[in-house]
Amino acid sequence: MIFERLDGALMTPHAQPSQNASLSRDAALALLHEHTEGPGLRKHAYAVEAAMRAYARKQGADEELWGVTGLLHDFDYEKHPSREEHPFVGCRILEERGYPKEMIQAILGHAAYSGTPRETPMARALFASDELCGLITAAALVQPNKSLAEVMPDSVLRKMRTKGFARSVNRDEIEQGASELGVPLEEHVAFVLAALQSEAKALGL
Repeated sequence: MIFERLDGALMTPHAQPSQNASLSRDAALALLHEHTEGPGLRKHAYAVEAAMRAYARKQGADEELWGVTGLLHDFDYEKHPSREEHPFVGCRILEERGYPKEMIQAILGHAAYSGTPRETPMARALFASDELCGLITAAALVQPNKSLAEVMPDSVLRKMRTKGFARSVNRDEIEQGASELGVPLEEHVAFVLAALQSEAKALGL
């Protein structure tokens, strides 16, 4: 399990030592909670973090850097939801606090309208995982027991094609994200779903 608890340190037996000694999940979690009170948006942050950590392990990358990037990608959204402010306000805060440039560029890039190119594997993974995590969570919430265990990759793909389901989820960005990762959409959906299912208890799903 990645998560020991949502309000404490995130640990996994597969984790590699972070190359960024200044990165602290506890500090990042505190920053998220300072700016985000809604449980839904917090849960989304935890879900994207789980997906990012899974992709970091798959690619042999810095799991702490990728995980914290996923955790904080939307931390300013609740207070600054407009396109003029999100994620720019948050990225300015991150820059002031000395977070890595690669992380800030990835968070800028997850908003397609920012015009920031996604030039790193981490940036591409964040963009690809963001909307998909929202769709998978929505798919879990309509199951009889509201659990991720009941969700299958095929059902996520079917709901993706159902325009009336989870209307706020950008389907084009999910497809574009998989394309930028260089993996088939079906493989990407199955991978992210498995990452979230492995953390179902911590995610409350």
